[in-house]
Amino acid sequence: MIRAKESFESRLWRWAGNLFPAYRRVGARVTYVSPDFYQVHVKIPSNWQTRNHMGMTWGGGLYSALDPIYGVMIYKLLGYRHRVVDKCAEIHFRKPGRTTLYAKFQLSPSEIDAIRLGLASGRKVERTYQVELVDQAGVVHVSCLKTLCIFASP
Repeated sequence: MIRAKESFESRLWRWAGNLFPAYRRVGARVTYVSPDFYQVHVKIPSNWQTRNHMGMTWGGGLYSALDPIYGVMIYKLLGYRHRVVDKCAEIHFRKPGRTTLYAKFQLSPSEIDAIRLGLASGRKVERTYQVELVDQAGVVHVSCLKTLCIFASP
């Protein structure tokens, strides 16, 4: 997969996201936002901020690293007249994280078109997305399924 160079706007969103206090305190970092906002990369290092008393990355931090990303991406891609809220999430801790973990969030233009089409014919749309936190070797440590509700603002 070829990674396009970030635009000024996507770089600004990355910086702002990393400076947002609730996200910053988790220890996770957004490392890349594609210029078209259809792809975001995140990492959560294993360090004194993110480890628990057993030397593993804290489970709440793992989920917090993943939580806002799809919602923010959809909000940005649809426009500011829409609201994106969490409906439910399911997280599976498959293996303890003892090293830096990475996640790639990806949406397609056809997915955004389908959401727009659904909003045109109804008041809200629900979508479910899966994302995984993996180590450098590609071993899955965390699998998360998120369901989002998207509303058109009145």
